[in-house]
Amino acid sequence: MSTSEYTKVYSGNFILVTRVKDELEAKGIVPIVKDEGESQRLAGYGSMNQGFQEVFVHNDELKDALEIIDQVKAEMEA
Repeated sequence: MSTSEYTKVYSGNFILVTRVKDELEAKGIVPIVKDEGESQRLAGYGSMNQGFQEVFVHNDELKDALEIIDQVKAEMEA
C-alpha cells in the first residue's frame, strides 16, 4: 500500500477551484490542481469530466488548508 504526501481537500468546477487555489496561495499554501479532463483531452481521448478539477495540498499544510477551504465554502454559500 502506498502512502501519499498529499491529500485531496477540494473538488469542483474550474471557477470554484480557482477561487480556492487563490485563497490558499494568498496564505502561503501551495496547492496542486489535478485536471483529469484536460489530461485526457491532451492525450486525444474524450472526457466526461471537462472542467472538473481536484485540489491537493501537502499533508504538512492540511490543517490550515481545511480551515481556509471551510471559510471559502461559507462565503460562497452566503
